[in-house]
Amino acid sequence: MVMKLDTTRFGTVEIQADDILFFRYGLFGFEDQQHWVLLSDINNSAVAWLQSMQKTSLAMPVVSPRRFVSDYQVQLDERQISLLSLTTEEQAYVLSIVSRNEQDLTTNLRAPIVINLDRRLGCQVVTADDQPMQFPLTEIPVAVRKIA
Repeated sequence: MVMKLDTTRFGTVEIQADDILFFRYGLFGFEDQQHWVLLSDINNSAVAWLQSMQKTSLAMPVVSPRRFVSDYQVQLDERQISLLSLTTEEQAYVLSIVSRNEQDLTTNLRAPIVINLDRRLGCQVVTADDQPMQFPLTEIPVAVRKIA
């Protein structure tokens, strides 16, 4: 089933019902936003946008942290594994939110988003290791830096 979503940032986008991700507890600071869709960025393949279905003015740029830190790993506890209905490690898709830090872009490796793409379930977790909260992103073009 095709749905139309009127967004502030992207205009009207068509999505499939199967594209909607469910975050039972929302994201940190956005706990009331449980339904999201992942949109690609036509200007930069390194960036995607996590678009809220409920608050269409809310979209967050996200990246795969492994693109910038090749050995990046997230340790999930049993509760998180159960919440995401993960049965194999390969089902877990990891993203991190991009933020502006003065004129630079950073990503938070300490609080990644983990998604089970098979089940369309997601949650944001806090890692127990010493990952940086503001990891600098230098490979993202200036045009994307202006809108993130």
